[in-house]
Order: sequence, then C-alpha cells, then structure tokens
Amino acid sequence: KVLWTVLVTMLGYASSLPVGEDALCTAEELAKYRIIFIGKWSQTAFPKQYPLYRPPAQWSSLLGVTHSSDYSMWKKNEYASNGVRDFAEKGEAWALMKEIEEAGEKIQSVHGIFSAPAISSGTGQTSTELEVHPRHPLVSFVVRIVPSPDWFVGIDSLNLCEGDHWMDEVSVDLFPYDAGTDSGFTFSSPNFATIPQDTVTEITCSSPSHPANSFYYPKLKILPPIAQVTMVKLKKSQLGLSAPFINLPAKSNEIIDTVS
Repeated sequence: KVLWTVLVTMLGYASSLPVGEDALCTAEELAKYRIIFIGKWSQTAFPKQYPLYRPPAQWSSLLGVTHSSDYSMWKKNEYASNGVRDFAEKGEAWALMKEIEEAGEKIQSVHGIFSAPAISSGTGQTSTELEVHPRHPLVSFVVRIVPSPDWFVGIDSLNLCEGDHWMDEVSVDLFPYDAGTDSGFTFSSPNFATIPQDTVTEITCSSPSHPANSFYYPKLKILPPIAQVTMVKLKKSQLGLSAPFINLPAKSNEIIDTVS
C-alpha cells in the first residue's frame, strides 16, 4: 500500500510538470536575432582529402526554422526526413521547406523560416535575421557541406529563452553529421544510396572507422569544429535596420598533428 501511494504521488507530480522544452518561456512577446554562420573548413584545419577543385570546399545556403518542441527538423540518432535527405545530398531545399510549411499548418509548431546565402569557400561567414516567439523559442537549421555524399552541420532545437527573458548572445561550435542516406566515405564519393536508410550520426575522427573516411584522423581525440554559429539578440533600436558585416574573432581550430 505504501509503495502504491508513493507511485500515485509521483505520477501526480509528473502530470503537473510542464510539457516540452519551451513550456516555461515567459519572455517578452517577440525577439529578433542576427544569426552569423562562420565556416572554419580550411586546408590547414582539415588537410586530408581537402577539396581544391571541381568543386572546391564550400558551404550551401543556410536553411532554418524557429519552432516549438512539437516540431523537429532533424535529430541525431533518428532518421532524416526526405526533405533533409534532399538538402544534405544535393542542397535542394524545396522538399524541406514543404515539410516545414505543412508542420506549421497542421500543428502550428512553426513560427518562421529563415535562410542565409551560401559561402563559396570553406572559410568565411554568412548571416541573416530570425524571429522567435514565447511559444516558438527553438531554433534549428542545416547547412550542407559541399562537396560531400550527405554531410551537413546544423543545430537541433536550440532554446533561446531562459525563463522570463531571451538570451543576449549564444555561440555554438559545429561538427559534421552524416544524414544516413548515402554511403560515400569521401568528399567526392559518387552517389551510393544507403539501403536501408541509416539514422543521422555525428562524424568523428574515428567514426566511421575506415582509413578512406575524409574525416578519419586517428591521432586526434576529437575533431576541431568545422564551423561555428553565433546568435546575437537585436535591440529595439536595431530592428528594421540592415545589420553591418559582423567580424567575429574566429577561434583557432587547426589540426596540430601531421596527417597524410
């Protein structure tokens, strides 16, 4: 009887807890952010099989969404949607945008879509603005690594709300992910569909554990970040104004070890 009473009490407590990552956001009505994506994919940082031509190392456009916890653009260890597959493999955004719009119409889980221009080299930066809402305080985005079989970087459901206020600034180091839809090992691998489809996995210096893997650096403990993203909250006086080019100091991510 005692055990049953404790169980019922615990269940009652659990049912009273807020559901979802964004349930406790009581911040002001809206907030706008400048999002700055910085590519750090240099030949010095990632010397192995670094793409120099046809095509050289570069980044696709950034495609992102602000949303509630009811929506997920992509998740580690889960299967990529058809839209994410098309974006990660070919940089085609139409299917992914349709998925986002349908989610917004069905369960009102999406507040807005945002995008930033592509970067024509492995290093450089691009930026745009996004808007978050107390019911939609999460940010997700993807950027395709070009060239690659189905590799990308991005963020899954970053919450910009802390209780009753929006964060002023947040920076996140980004590492490569495999969408699980193509079985190529190298940046320039030909199209080779993964059947059956695998889940989204993080690419590390030892996984996939194969010498042909372009990110295989067995002497390292972890890969250096291949990119970085920073989100800066805009003040009311800045809203509606074109933001200047923000020159953020890039942290070094060079690989010290000599790798053939």
